[in-house]
Order: sequence, then structure tokens, then C-alpha cells
Amino acid sequence: MQHQQQHRAQSRQSTINGEIVIVQSHKQPGSGKSASLRLYSCAEVDPKTGKGKMSTETNLKCGKTKTSNGEKTRTYHVKFYVESSFGIPGAFVIRNQGKHRFFLQSASFETHSNQIIQFDCYSWVYPSQKTKKFDRIFFSNTKYLPNQTPQGLMKLRNKELISLRGDGSGERKEWDRIYDYDYYNDLGNPDKGPEHERPVLGGSELHPYPRRGRTGRPPSNADPLTESRPCTTNLDIYVPLDERFSPKKQSEFTSNSIQAALRFLIHEVKSVMQKDSNHFESFDEIHDMFSDNQNQVIEGSLEEKLKAINEFAWKDDEEFGRQMLAGINPARIRSLELYLELIAGISTTKQKWSGEFDRAITHEHNLEGMTLAQAMNNWRIFILDHHDYLIPFLRKINTKDVCTYASRTLLFLKSDATLKPIAIELSFPGFARGQEISWVFTPARQGEAAALWHYAKAHVAVNDTVYHQLVSHWLHTHAVVEPFIIATRRQLSGMHPIHWLLDPHFKDTMHVNALARSMLINSGGILEKTLFSAELSMELSAELYKEWRFDEQALPTDLLKRGMAIEDPDPDNPTGVQLLFQDYPYGSDGLEIWSAIQAWVTDFCMLFYTDDESVRSDEEIQAWWSEIRNVGHGDKSSETWWYHMTSREDLIKALTTLIWIASALHASVNFGQYAYAGYPLNRPTLCRRCIPEEGTFEYAEFLKDPDKYYLNMLPKRVEMTLGIALAEAFRHTSDEVYLGQRPSSLWINNEEVSHKFEKFNQELRNIEKRIKEKNTNPSLTTEGAVPRFRTCFCTLIHPMLNQRGHHREGDS
Repeated sequence: MQHQQQHRAQSRQSTINGEIVIVQSHKQPGSGKSASLRLYSCAEVDPKTGKGKMSTETNLKCGKTKTSNGEKTRTYHVKFYVESSFGIPGAFVIRNQGKHRFFLQSASFETHSNQIIQFDCYSWVYPSQKTKKFDRIFFSNTKYLPNQTPQGLMKLRNKELISLRGDGSGERKEWDRIYDYDYYNDLGNPDKGPEHERPVLGGSELHPYPRRGRTGRPPSNADPLTESRPCTTNLDIYVPLDERFSPKKQSEFTSNSIQAALRFLIHEVKSVMQKDSNHFESFDEIHDMFSDNQNQVIEGSLEEKLKAINEFAWKDDEEFGRQMLAGINPARIRSLELYLELIAGISTTKQKWSGEFDRAITHEHNLEGMTLAQAMNNWRIFILDHHDYLIPFLRKINTKDVCTYASRTLLFLKSDATLKPIAIELSFPGFARGQEISWVFTPARQGEAAALWHYAKAHVAVNDTVYHQLVSHWLHTHAVVEPFIIATRRQLSGMHPIHWLLDPHFKDTMHVNALARSMLINSGGILEKTLFSAELSMELSAELYKEWRFDEQALPTDLLKRGMAIEDPDPDNPTGVQLLFQDYPYGSDGLEIWSAIQAWVTDFCMLFYTDDESVRSDEEIQAWWSEIRNVGHGDKSSETWWYHMTSREDLIKALTTLIWIASALHASVNFGQYAYAGYPLNRPTLCRRCIPEEGTFEYAEFLKDPDKYYLNMLPKRVEMTLGIALAEAFRHTSDEVYLGQRPSSLWINNEEVSHKFEKFNQELRNIEKRIKEKNTNPSLTTEGAVPRFRTCFCTLIHPMLNQRGHHREGDS
């Protein structure tokens, strides 16, 4: 009788075989051997728990190791016994009963009907003795809107989200997976002294700011509003474990940082031994230092490097204008057509920007037969404006052994589509409130005027560099994205299709941001040591956050706002805009990429949302958008420009813009840094001296040796070498995921999505081909010593595409 009962029980069972892939660590070669797993059924519900029925437990043992692309993985074969009615596994739980964490890459399970269920995990699994929990859960690659969740997974879906939100208390440990918000109250370190006090950013009208991820560290002893800082700089800083670098990236990042630090120290030791001065003695000395570094750093194409290190390029007026369109800060320039009201405020020391000055520019620079007003009316005058936001900060900034002006730069668009700078205005705040003292410089080819013009361009480059670092790069593509990541993890289940769509674009961003708060933007950090804004840097960033609007980050909207494009009523133009001129790589290439992203997002959303009501009834999407607006960007919650999120159109616009920010926009301001900013003569970070005025001792010094005066005006030797070291540390690692790629061949269990994604991938390849063609188009390239490579989106789609296009899905 007992034998018959066993036989009947076995006949009601079936088996599910699987493979578990774990990234092998050289420190723990047996990673994963002490782990055990169980499967959850999608449809079959256990009446006792209300969750999907579970399989038997199985352990990982006897794994096989292999090496691919320099990375070792260990694959374990497993077998589970389930009831014959178990159906498809929709989730599994894993317990690490060992002493060390391991990195779980993927899992796949084959049902008795030969159906393969894929799980892309890419996450650390910590020992259960630390996490105090058994159920580290992973969901399959099949995605569901909340109201479509299989019965067996509904409780698991909700439980997982509740767990990720935490309860808002306690200091975070490295094994935690808790996402919560906090102010930027961790930049200062008042325990080290009052000079390290910094204001809290976020939560106030004076210093609004996006929220960051909460760490839960206790307050400092000196200031209860400021979070305490670790005693030493720690590369292993806390972020939720799913946001941490992979083992390979952690290793490469650490190696890059050490190499950069060593090169910096080597330069400093050489300087001390040779008793060098604080400043470089010649341009050749700077050029040689950069060449030594360039030979050791594999970053960007040979053409980029040759252009960047060309000893004449940084002096060239045309190159100066070109970099405003195709350099590392290409989204600041505007058409002056939109700045007519500012003309009355632009002044010299003696006169307003008047018709007399108009005639002087027209006569001296030959605006192709036009007056300044006519050129403006024909959309031929552009402005690089670093004036209004800087003026209120200059009195404090210029007490710190630097000389900084607010600047406005006018440029003329020539018939050959190149920009020519025609005037630079540099301003100080005056003695009376609201008064300014200003100087205007115009191009000159020889003598004292040529040297002064060159000095004025250097001050503009400094302003543009600081704006690029603090605003275009850090604020607009790092800080503003972090609240979106936190809200996505807290409110969108891993089963949600929009979570899957966004996930690769968030890769490593929170970890990079945490490292930045630890080493770059904190008190005494690298940016404070190298930028003219010093300890005011983040306050300056907060001031410019007041202008930020999410909807205006959409590329077509941005181009219209800056007067770089006009509306295009052609229904066949998906962007709805037309550029004023095509030789604007950020605009022309960017619009192609924007269109591809928009089409992919539209196709994707249409597959999952049948109508507007399906968006309104998606409780997770509604909670996600509400939390982004009211918490993550809570200082801007009352502003009226936010999408209402009541239609598919709202969702598509928001997702397209978010993906654009986290990918292509970030790429345009990040991945050309070594090519451009790595050569400090091209992108200096501060000026130590003002432009000399006639009748002063400084002017006599200038006349005696203009080159020496200029070298003493630039950052000190240590500041230059530190800037180059920073550019080196944040170069590419080998685990990048490029736009249109995914790390697994079975990344989503949906054939329609796979088809749409392949369409997206093919369009990106077509864009890549067109970018390469533009790089060889004589009409888009200027002959001479300075090739006009189109570098805004280097390695955008493919790692080898690094002249004109550059973009990654994640790792902002």
C-alpha cells in the first residue's frame, strides 16, 4: 500500500531543470556553492500562503567554470521537483548560506514541455546571516502590468515593493536593498572645522535641489542637519546593492583610479625634485605633460586626440566657435534673436551696446555685408551667455585667489556654416547695487590687442568649463536622474514593462553619484580644488536648478527654446522642428537619435497600453510619477509644466525624455572630456589673474612677456594635473551596454517586443552609418590644421564609433 502511494505521488510530480550563472570572484573562487533555491509557480496558488506554489529546494554544487572576455563565470546545473500542475515558474528565491557575497548573473529553467524561462538577475546576493531574510527574490523576464499579474505572483510583487521602500529608519548596510530619499546634507564635513561647512541642498526656497538616495548615516557632531562623513575616502561607499558596480567594473574602476592617482603623484614628485614653480613655464611643458598621459590612456579615437593635442587648435577662433556646437558643452549656445531684450544691458565701461558699437563690429568684422541688427534678424548671431547667474556670486568667488568675470560672447554664423566669435563682454559687479563694470573685446591678429583677445577667450572657456562640469554634466544628467531611479525601484515592480524599459539606462548611475558626493562635489573634493567656484560650486548648481524643467530637456523643445531650430509643420518630420543650419552635430545627430528613441518608446508603450485609460488605471505608473514630482523633485512640485500622466502621449513623452537625458544627453557632455578637457590649455578650469588694464603694474608685466602673463593666469601645476587625472579615472570600462543592446539574448519573453527592439537596433545602425558618412563629407569638414570632427556623440551606438556619436544606455 505504501509503495502504491509513493508511486502515485511520483506520477503527480514532474521535474524542472535549470542553469544558474554566477560571476566568479578571484577572492572567493567557490562563489555560490552554499546557495539554495526554490521556484514559485505563476498560476498555481498555495491556499495557505496566497502565493504561488513552491518547488522542492535544491542546492548549488559542482559548478563548471569558464572564461569569456576576461570574465570568469561558474555555471551550476540544478533540478527541481514540482507538482504536475505547477505550470511555469514566475519567480525564484535564493538563499546564500555561505560567508561571502556573490554576483548572480542569470538563471534559466526548462519545463517538462521544453519551454525555457529566462531570468536576468545581475545582482549581488549576500549571506543570509547578514540579510536576516531568506527570500531574495528574482522575477522572470516576462513582464506584466499590475492588473495582468498572474495570481501566484501578486503577493510576491507587492511584498517585494514594500521591502524595497523600507521604513525610513536606520543606517544602511552594504547588503541592504532599500531605496529612500534624502537632501544633499552630506556635502559638508563640519566636524573637520567651519571651513568645511556647506549648506543643505534641497527642501528650501534658497537652495532647491533634486533628492538623493538615503544612507541613514547619523548626523555630524557639529551640525545636526548635516550627515556625518566617513573618516577616510572609501570607494566602496553605500548604494543599494542592485545599483552597485559589477565585479568587473568595480575592479576596472579601482584600477583606473589608482593609475590616475599614480600619474598625478608622479608629476608632483617630478615637480618637487626639479624645484619647479607653481605654474608651468612654457606651453611646450604643458603639451609634453599631456602627450605623456595621452600615450598611456586609451580613450577616444586617434583623430580626437590629435585634434585635442594640436598645439595650435586651442588658439584658433574657428575652433573656439566650433566647440560650442560640437564640443563637450554643446547645449548652452543660443540664437541672439531670443535675447534682444538683453542688448540694452550689455555695456562697455563707457557706453551701452549701442548703434555705434554695432557699426564698429560690422566695419571691423565684415558680417558679409550686414549690420549687426540685420544679421540678428537673419538668425546669424549667436550668444554664449555666462552672465546673469554668475554676477551674484562674483564678489565671493573673487576673494579666493582667482579672477572670474561674468561673460557674454557673440558669434556670427558665416555662409560656410562655421561660427566666428566677434565680441566678448566681461563684467564685474559694480560698487553700487545693480551696477556693473564691463569690458568688450573684439578679435585681433597681432600685437597687444591679439593677446588681450586671447585672454578674453580663456576667461570664456573657464566659465564654459565650470558650467559644463556643475550644470550640463553633474546637475542635468546625474543629479536630476537619481530621483527617477529611486522612484522606479520603489514604485515599479521588476515585473513592470516600464521598469524593464528604463533599467539599462540607470546602470551604475547611483553608484557613480555616491562616489561623486564622496570625492568630487564634497567639501575639499576635486571639483572644489580645481574649479574657480570652489566651495560655492554646489550652491551655484542649486541656483541653476531653479531654471530646470523636465519637459524642456526634450531635444526638440530645447532646440526651439534656444532658437537653434524652428517649428516644422511637415507631418513626416517626427521631431516637429527644423534646425537653422545642419552643421550642428549636437542638433542634427541628436535629432536622429531622439527620433529613434521616440519611435522605440512609442512602439513599446503601444504594445502594453491599449488606450489612455490603461495608463490612468496603472496604479504603479501613477504612484511612480506622483513620487517623482512630489518627492524626488519635490522642490518643483508646484510648477505647472509637469505632464499629467493621464494618457499614452504623456507617458511616451516622459519616457522618451528620461531615456534621452540618461543616455544621449549624458553622452554628449561626458565622453569627450579627455579629448577636450584633458588638454588644459583648451579647457582651463579657473583664471588666477584678471585681464590687465592700461596704466597698471600688471599691464607693464603683460607687455614685457604676454605668454608668461598668460601662463601665470592659468591654473597652477597641481590643479592642471589633478584635472587630467580626473578625466583619466572616469574613462570607459569593458562592461558597457550601448544603446540598442542588451546583455542577454533572451532578455524579454515577448516576441512583439523583440521585433520592435530589432527595428530600433537597425535604425541605430543606420544612424551610425550616416554619422560616419558625415565625418567624411567635405561640406561638413574644414580644410586646414584643425579638422572639424563631429564629436558630440562619440561611441554612441558602437564602441568604435567615436568621432561624432557617443552614447551608452547607462553609467551616467
